[in-house]
Amino acid sequence: MSDAQTSGTLKVAVIGLGWAGQQHLAAYHALSGVEVVAVAALEPELLAAAAAEFNIPHTFARWEDLLEREGLDAVSVAVPTFLHAPIAIAALDRGLHVLSEKPLARNADEGAAMVAAARAAGRVLDVVFNHRRRGDIKKLKSILDAGELGRPYYAKASWLRRRGIPTLGSWFTNPELSGGGPLVDIGVHVLDYALHLLGEPAVISVSAATHSALGSQGRGGGGDYFAASSNHKFEVEDFASAFIRLEGGVTLLVEAGWASYREPADLMDFRVYGTDGGAELRAAHAHEITDSGLRIFTDKAERNADYVAEIPDHGEHLAVVREFLATIGAGAGAWAAHDGSLALSRATIIDACYLSAREEREVRL
Repeated sequence: MSDAQTSGTLKVAVIGLGWAGQQHLAAYHALSGVEVVAVAALEPELLAAAAAEFNIPHTFARWEDLLEREGLDAVSVAVPTFLHAPIAIAALDRGLHVLSEKPLARNADEGAAMVAAARAAGRVLDVVFNHRRRGDIKKLKSILDAGELGRPYYAKASWLRRRGIPTLGSWFTNPELSGGGPLVDIGVHVLDYALHLLGEPAVISVSAATHSALGSQGRGGGGDYFAASSNHKFEVEDFASAFIRLEGGVTLLVEAGWASYREPADLMDFRVYGTDGGAELRAAHAHEITDSGLRIFTDKAERNADYVAEIPDHGEHLAVVREFLATIGAGAGAWAAHDGSLALSRATIIDACYLSAREEREVRL
């Protein structure tokens, strides 16, 4: 650890300079009380550009070398999924706080090892569930928490793309590197914001199905989604759905698709039916977080009182990084509640969905 407690400035590093890593860098740069002092990536041109743009004094090709550097307080992990566990555990073992991109890991076993490392080190392990910081999600959460819709009993949540496979043949399409297809990639976001909106009910069982209808034919890739190319085969699903039974008799349907024959724009949505009202959230171009709308359906004095809710600003990565830094700054008493357990619960549900799909049966948790 550095002398941040006396200097007042946290010293952080970022590992990985793809789109996500660049979001972390920009967020740290926009906030006070933090300094990015090191960055690691395999691409020399990205390292040079980041160092110049953000005035970063130390650059590394190997993440192992970065973690050997003294004086760090925290690290952001924004690399392919198969590296999340080894990097996070190594960083935690060195006494560093960790902010990892989603999903937590390829599976719940790896995720459990990360949580155990955070607990053993007494450090923060947070995961970037940035979509729960969207303005429309925050607004709907406040409406649900206020009881305006009564008791929710059914919800449906989706993230669907027309041509959104992240480069056919990249690490994304190799289950040994990614952990799966859209269910673990973007579906984990859908699962997270759905359970968050519903108040974190316990999951009783899942019944899921996966399909590889387009990617296996070399279809469904698009210029908006990309990753470093390789020669990996397409060995994951391109569409998944899961029917999830929750405590209290609530049911949730989750859909996640990289590719399907539908309208061109991404769709991120959430519908909920409650005893006193319902809501429909629809965001086109979900990857850009634009054009969102939130409609509320309810009655007053037995008359239709539907309305379109006013949406506050989105938080996204900036909000995630701000909360991560605030948790660190709050001191050791706050760290135990941020050990990665919530992200591990998501990983456990995703694992159960894949098991259900493979064995064509309901899986109880």
